Amino acid sequence: QKPILLQGHERSITQIKYNREGDLLFTVAKDPGHERSITQIKYNREGDLLFTVAKDPVSARRDTRHVLTGSADNSCRLWDCETGKQLALVKTSSAVRTCGFDFGGNIIMFSTDKQMGYQCFVSFFDLRDPSQIENNEPYMKIPCSDSKITSAVWGPLGEFIIAGHESGELNQFSAKVREQLSNIKEHTKQINDIQTSRDMTMFITASKDNTAKLFDCTTLEHLKTFRTERPVNSAALSPIFDHVVLGGGQEAMDVTTTSTRIGKFEARFFHLAFEEEFGRVKGHFGPINSVAFHPDGKSYSSGGEDGYVRIHYFDPQYFEFEFEA
Repeated sequence: QKPILLQGHERSITQIKYNREGDLLFTVAKDPGHERSITQIKYNREGDLLFTVAKDPVSARRDTRHVLTGSADNSCRLWDCETGKQLALVKTSSAVRTCGFDFGGNIIMFSTDKQMGYQCFVSFFDLRDPSQIENNEPYMKIPCSDSKITSAVWGPLGEFIIAGHESGELNQFSAKVREQLSNIKEHTKQINDIQTSRDMTMFITASKDNTAKLFDCTTLEHLKTFRTERPVNSAALSPIFDHVVLGGGQEAMDVTTTSTRIGKFEARFFHLAFEEEFGRVKGHFGPINSVAFHPDGKSYSSGGEDGYVRIHYFDPQYFEFEFEA
């Protein structure tokens, strides 16, 4: 089926994310005029644009009341999702690389880059205490001296966060006490993306080492590996089937030197249990930087270096095939 194309940006897409209900799609891109921008797009056939704010990355509360964004302008900001009004501002010493709400939506975390003489930190703020935001003082701040965090998500029940590093390491950082709970290294290169399953029992990582890997959220036990021939920029888990979608391709700087076919710009589908690839979807004219399943599992979206967001609805045969299998 022909995909829906959303062109709310002028430059490459860096992140896309649905809210929990799936009626909103948040997209982030390297638009001109600022280092990063986040566009909130209403999820319908027309792809109506609601509002734009200049930030990246992005995270929405479970009830979609608020949106949290970070930016290379050394700030993390809280927004009203309905009006686009800024509600809070936290200034940082370096660029904000990741951010997110906990399960209850009351605690936020974000990580900053290791740059300009500053080391990487993970900061935690409790939004129920306004003085923390006003004084720019988190209730907890954890240093990461070895390798900067490149992707991070909250674990189940908001007890810890799972962080992926430039070195390929995975860490669990407690949200209660100032300590690292566990550490493993299954990837050999940078982790580009981490996404959890809908029930938050598992998560999948995407890495520059040409693989995506499945882990247990609580124990960090390595469960499955999905191999490709090119760097994997993003990976997502289907909420209804044992399916995984991967997006990636070659490095963006090399895109102009190879054809679309050679560049491996397809979204690739793997079976979660058997680790076997069973389908590919073409369309992007450059590497896919972010993929996400719709919460109902009936479609998925991809954002690419070409600046387009493509929404693909699955054919009826897709569901018939799964049930027969």
